[in-house]
Amino acid sequence: MTAPAHRLPTTRSMTRRRDVAPREAASPDIVVRVSTARRVLDLLVASAMLVLSLPVLALAALLILLEDGGPVIFRQIRLGEGARPFTVYKLRTMRSSERGPAVTATDDPRITRVGTWLRRLSIDELPQLWQVLRGQMTLVGPRPESQELASRYVQPFRTVLLARPGLTGPAQLFYREASAVPPPGWTDTDAWYLSVLVPLRSQADLDYLADPTLARTLRYLALTGLFVTGLADLQRSVDAPGATAQGQAGSGT
Repeated sequence: MTAPAHRLPTTRSMTRRRDVAPREAASPDIVVRVSTARRVLDLLVASAMLVLSLPVLALAALLILLEDGGPVIFRQIRLGEGARPFTVYKLRTMRSSERGPAVTATDDPRITRVGTWLRRLSIDELPQLWQVLRGQMTLVGPRPESQELASRYVQPFRTVLLARPGLTGPAQLFYREASAVPPPGWTDTDAWYLSVLVPLRSQADLDYLADPTLARTLRYLALTGLFVTGLADLQRSVDAPGATAQGQAGSGT
């Protein structure tokens, strides 16, 4: 049974009322709360990784400044647990003066040379370890979505917006930025993401949230380590029957 379809507030209304969460009901088939065992794991792993990654963060910050100047940190309002807006922090990997689609693909020309490597190794996400410690995020869970894109989600995929967002997770491992590159015939990256990738990513996250045990959490952390170090490529191919026709139809909107 899926949750009642209530419309998420627009970006403007969320900006005015950040303390008010949308009235969404989670499906009884998933667990959106972080268990005590997972929270303890969050604290242990995030604190250790944050200390160990400080030299890497310092070097990355220096390289960002040398290539493209400041700022070093990218800030954006995303949806957190309970679909409540919060500010997410990342190392800046794109040119701040350029605008483009809300979805970033691997071939996005806005990504800097340093940013390409930071994204490939997930170093740009390291500042979010602090947010894991604060309880705004967890180690494994759905990625925090932007307000703009979240407002265009449809049921049953809106349920993932209620869970505490994660630093990594099945969606990030199986459908990364390479999947965000539309096939020939699609000219709208955002439309490709919303109509093709969101269902796939959401289903992967919902599968984890249906049984977010400590064992499964540790498994995804291990898989993330293998992926980041290049020892495993877990990305799945994305098939979109009729992509050319759909892309041409969507390009006119």
